[in-house]
Order: sequence, then structure tokens, then C-alpha cells
Amino acid sequence: MEVCIVKPDRIFFKEDAEELLLPTSTGYIGILQEHAPLVTGLDNGVLALRQGTSWKILALLGGFGVIKENRVNILCRDIEDAAEIDVDEAERRVAEARTGMEKAESRKIYIENQLTFDRERARIEAHTMCNCRRELERTRRKSP
Repeated sequence: MEVCIVKPDRIFFKEDAEELLLPTSTGYIGILQEHAPLVTGLDNGVLALRQGTSWKILALLGGFGVIKENRVNILCRDIEDAAEIDVDEAERRVAEARTGMEKAESRKIYIENQLTFDRERARIEAHTMCNCRRELERTRRKSP
């Protein structure tokens, strides 16, 4: 199926894939060929797509998806390859956001910190999943 992922400034990804895992507001949903038509809101989280036997792990930061006629269109606020995430920086931002939520003097400041916290946790989760996948592949290659 054709997958097209668009961020505000450009087309991020436009290739074929056999399978997708999308983070929705009610949990993850799997998409395969011939999936029923669907429009869904997308949450911050890991977007995984399989091309052949290889998985690509991405950190998706909200948006929505339209699935129709073996085509998946995703419009998102932001997305990045999990392998390129600076996890130390993301963890630092999580800690700052957690402190900001604890010390927030207004609802607005609390919500801003909560959004940062959620976004950075999604980035860390994607990075962790990407590293776990790499380690599993390395272990399989070493096995007789």
C-alpha cells in the first residue's frame, strides 16, 4: 500500500509499505493491505512501518490519518526518524517539563509543560523501540 506522511513544511515519506502501526487516541491500530476505509486522529507516539522484512521506527507528534483504497495519508504536526533522536536531550526536556508542571503557577503554563512532556516521552519511546529492534537483529545475526 502507498504511504504518504506530510508535515507542515514538506512531504516526509512517500513509499510503499506492507504494514503500519499507528498511535491513535484510543491505542495503537495496525494497518495492512485492503484495510477498511478509516479516518482517525493520531496521538504522540511510535509510528512503525514495515517494508519487506525491515521496520522503520518513527516518532509521530500528533495529526490524523486517512486510510482508503490501499493508500494511507498521514498529516502530522511533526515526525522524525527514531534513529536520529538525541535521547539525552529528550530526557532533559522531560525532566524540565515535569518540574514545570509541578511548579506551574497557571493552567496555561501547566498545559504547555504537559505538551512538552508528552512529546518528549513519545520521542524517547520511539528511540528505545528502534534500539531494541537493532539489538534483536544483531542477536539474530550472531545466532547459528
